[in-house]
Amino acid sequence: MLISKGLVVERRPVGFKIATMRVLAIDASLRNTGVAIVDATNGKPRSVYFGTIHNASSLRSSSCLVAIRDRLVELIREHEPDCCALESVIYVQSYKTAIVLGAARGAAILAAAENGLPVFEYSPKRIKQSTVGRGAAGKNQVAFMVRALLGLTETPDADAADALAIGLTHLRAQEVASLGLPGATQI
Repeated sequence: MLISKGLVVERRPVGFKIATMRVLAIDASLRNTGVAIVDATNGKPRSVYFGTIHNASSLRSSSCLVAIRDRLVELIREHEPDCCALESVIYVQSYKTAIVLGAARGAAILAAAENGLPVFEYSPKRIKQSTVGRGAAGKNQVAFMVRALLGLTETPDADAADALAIGLTHLRAQEVASLGLPGATQI
């Protein structure tokens, strides 16, 4: 394994496919956290679970964070993922929004880390490029492509679709890493 500029690169033989990998993918937000469990067996991705953790607007922020953490811990125990992937910090114009998103992201990272999962992050642009083919794709395009790529019978809501896209991005990044190219950033 090589570590270069914060990137973890594992060298595997050319043509090597990850036998099975299960990813907990999270699109963190205080009120609507998108969550997905995706796995790949010999390179073929599939959705095991997807949904959104909804927190009512009447709920205090601190209670939302507990709800996010608790639900993620339930999913980790139920589906036993190998790792966690989430979207990296995004630029927002409001410091208040940045703080709230950071707190929700922190609750998600805590749930994964407490359960021994390595945590990886991807920029929004990379997630869109990996899923749709262009970094400026809209939410509808992401949802449409996720449905097509995973053969889903229904189009997931925007938050769940983003989580599925994060999971697919991580699976692809691991395939790329198997070729000796830079993969994901582990946090």
